[in-house]
Amino acid sequence: MALQIVDGCVNCWACEPLCPSKAIYAAIPHFLIDAKKCTECDGDYADKQCASICPVEQVIVDSQGEALNPPGSLTGIPPERWERVRAEIQAR
Repeated sequence: MALQIVDGCVNCWACEPLCPSKAIYAAIPHFLIDAKKCTECDGDYADKQCASICPVEQVIVDSQGEALNPPGSLTGIPPERWERVRAEIQAR
């Protein structure tokens, strides 16, 4: 039971001070979560604090690799619309 920060992390420092178990730490190339310390906020908060503050989608994942902030959850842009726009931009 531990969350993970993946490559999309922009090192904004928002999550580190919110972690109740002090499991998040600065590393290179991005922040990491100490799996031995991470409690997924069980017993402290209803929501995972790192995911609740993270400004980037798909950066914090659970033990199954599922993003806690999936595509569109922060921007409100449906993933299929975003893919159409990206395809149009690349076609130019």
